[in-house]
Amino acid sequence: MKMTQEKAPLSRREARRQDRREAIIEVAMRFFLEHGYAAASMSAIAAEIGGSKATLWSYFPSKEALFEAGLEKATSEFRQKLLLLLDPCGDAEQSLRNFCQGFIERVTAPDAIALHRLIMAECGRFPEIGRIFYERAPRATERVLADYLRSMMERGRLRAGDPQSAAHFIVVLNMAGCHQQMMLGLMEEASPDMIAADADRTMATFMQLYSPVPA
Repeated sequence: MKMTQEKAPLSRREARRQDRREAIIEVAMRFFLEHGYAAASMSAIAAEIGGSKATLWSYFPSKEALFEAGLEKATSEFRQKLLLLLDPCGDAEQSLRNFCQGFIERVTAPDAIALHRLIMAECGRFPEIGRIFYERAPRATERVLADYLRSMMERGRLRAGDPQSAAHFIVVLNMAGCHQQMMLGLMEEASPDMIAADADRTMATFMQLYSPVPA
């Protein structure tokens, strides 16, 4: 007989604490984006939230831990959405095009551009935020994509190669168009047509290298 294990529902107290934690993360990330990482002290964040510093510390032991929790929340949701676009049973090229389009849409969103600019501006003084961002965003996304590419290569749907390098190649190409121009302030927003064109360029270049060899 097959047994299924279900998570016990949270108690009312645990649910309130979880809700409070989520609210703290939301306010803190907004504060980071508006004021920068250096100016966002735990005291300032506590004042913004409307509670005591002791209460904030009971949830997060440091500003770095709070920033990391915010990035984890944002990027885990992003990765889950991208996973749905990588159909293991569908056409590899179309699935990857869908992935590229979804990826570019997300990284060119205003909050994503603001976060990326914050990281670039302050990682020289605070290397820890560069490390956190890299681990939670580009590296984690590339790992998800590499798993899919490995599966497609093993099944002959893509030319064999190093899936991690191939994943990195896709991510870099995706960020070389609209995203780069928005980061430099050359354009304010990316239209759907621009995003689709960037995704098409990425896939045209990628498939030249990884299109399966005809039998």
